Amino acid sequence: MMPADHLIRPISSPEPSPVKPAPEGLRARKKRLTREAIVAAADRLFAKRGFENVTVAEIADAVNISVKTLFSYVSAKEELLFCGQPTVLDAVVQAVAGRRLGQTPLVAAAQALLVAVNAADDKQSLESFQRMIASGPAARSRVRALWDETETRLAEVLLAEASGARAGIPAERAARRLTAAQIMVLVRTVTTDEVTDLIVNSADADADRREARCQWIRDAAGSLARGLQSPAR
Repeated sequence: MMPADHLIRPISSPEPSPVKPAPEGLRARKKRLTREAIVAAADRLFAKRGFENVTVAEIADAVNISVKTLFSYVSAKEELLFCGQPTVLDAVVQAVAGRRLGQTPLVAAAQALLVAVNAADDKQSLESFQRMIASGPAARSRVRALWDETETRLAEVLLAEASGARAGIPAERAARRLTAAQIMVLVRTVTTDEVTDLIVNSADADADRREARCQWIRDAAGSLARGLQSPAR
């Protein structure tokens, strides 16, 4: 006869079944699809013609809805600015968060900008992002807010890399914020009128201008890494 303890087997607790999300109702699905269509149309029109040059009526017409219906989804046209797919700013944050071992945050951000210079997709293109900024005061105001938000996101990403208790030390938090601000100096400056004028006057062909912008980004990132010097008087 086998020992009694041989017959005792541990009782394994059944794994809980994953909670399935409630099915999306027809009304909710229709509202979601309409909002997605509004955002996609606005993104497409803004990228092609600039924020200030697109009317709410044109966005509504592109989605085949009335202006009144559009305003049941958003309270103002400004809400549609940069609310669609990820932008150049999102790409910079992702590049810093996913950078390879030994790569500095500044270099990772510069690499993201270099990719954006040659991006075929308007939503990821640095040129399209610049065109949006230059389209008027409402767009510039929205972008300034996004710059601040992006700097905070970068600081949070960098702080998350700090080990243990160091993340709570004020000096550590300040250092990570300074690095985030340094990255944003590069991001903000590459979209300024001064840099745009420099690039426009550097070459006639689009390909040559893109290369000139890439070279400016490399040089500017190098200057920031070494520490900026005041221009000679």
